[in-house]
Amino acid sequence: MKQIFKISIAVVSIGAIAFFAACNNNGSAKSGGTDTTHTEAAHNGEHVYACPMHPDVTGKEGDTCPKCGMKLEHNDNAVSPVMVSMQFSTNPSTIEPNQEVTLSLTPKKKDDPNAQVPLDVEHEKKIHLIVVSNDLSWFNHIHPELGADGAYTVKEKFPSPGVYTLFADYKPSGANHTVDKLNVTVSGTPAAPKKFGANKLTGDAGDGFSVSLTPEGGKFLTNMSMHIAGMLMQNGKEVDVNTLENYLGAKAHMVIVSLSDREYLHVHPNVEGGKFDLHTTFTKPGVYRGWIQFQSKGKLYTSDFVINVAEGNPIDMKDMKKEEHENH
Repeated sequence: MKQIFKISIAVVSIGAIAFFAACNNNGSAKSGGTDTTHTEAAHNGEHVYACPMHPDVTGKEGDTCPKCGMKLEHNDNAVSPVMVSMQFSTNPSTIEPNQEVTLSLTPKKKDDPNAQVPLDVEHEKKIHLIVVSNDLSWFNHIHPELGADGAYTVKEKFPSPGVYTLFADYKPSGANHTVDKLNVTVSGTPAAPKKFGANKLTGDAGDGFSVSLTPEGGKFLTNMSMHIAGMLMQNGKEVDVNTLENYLGAKAHMVIVSLSDREYLHVHPNVEGGKFDLHTTFTKPGVYRGWIQFQSKGKLYTSDFVINVAEGNPIDMKDMKKEEHENH
């Protein structure tokens, strides 16, 4: 399943892709020759409404998350720090290109590492594992499955030497949604990284399918809620996205990852007027890579994008709000 909508961003730090959660503080652990960085969020207050994907995003009942578009839910856990981290290892520990590797992930309580940690099913899976190469030219979205020993495992092949980032996206039962950033190094001399510069807002997905992104106001800016329309085409004709099959419980999933610091954003698009309706908020300017995944006639398709985000300013925000008001 190589290469992952209302777009509202986070990422891993997804948390990439926008599959598509990542607003937290970093800690670290090591296991099996790999490095892991765990992200956490601590909050103050009681009886708050929070995003189920980004518990640091809080507000009042009826609000939606500016990062992923999901409706805020009552969540007393949003005021609590994350008390679970992911123990991670690979077999073999030394990884060669195109070699099948077993990835093993075991959620552990920080104050009771011997206790088993049950995970909730979200979008039909207990763990969504997003894998990207260091230059963001390669992408995969896979799902470890629970074994008798309490570990979640999945097999993967890494195509070339170099460093890969893995975003483990999961929710411990009774706790906040969590995204852990994991690193894997594949043996050998890495090739020169692929460069991404100009916007690529139309992504070919195969079999004549493509998805085109159009930001409201014509540009991607930081520090404001971005509204993005996603048009699905096949062989030059627009396709109503309502005709797609559900993939992981939705018409599509999107992951966005920043090139500079691997910030992960898992976006859940809505559908409006036969198009993907995406909302997101970029916190930093720079180049981002995005992947949208959808399913038709039993086959999974992936469109990839290059998104350049500029620094927003008060004038941009005023003009954007004015245009949004006029359009609606």
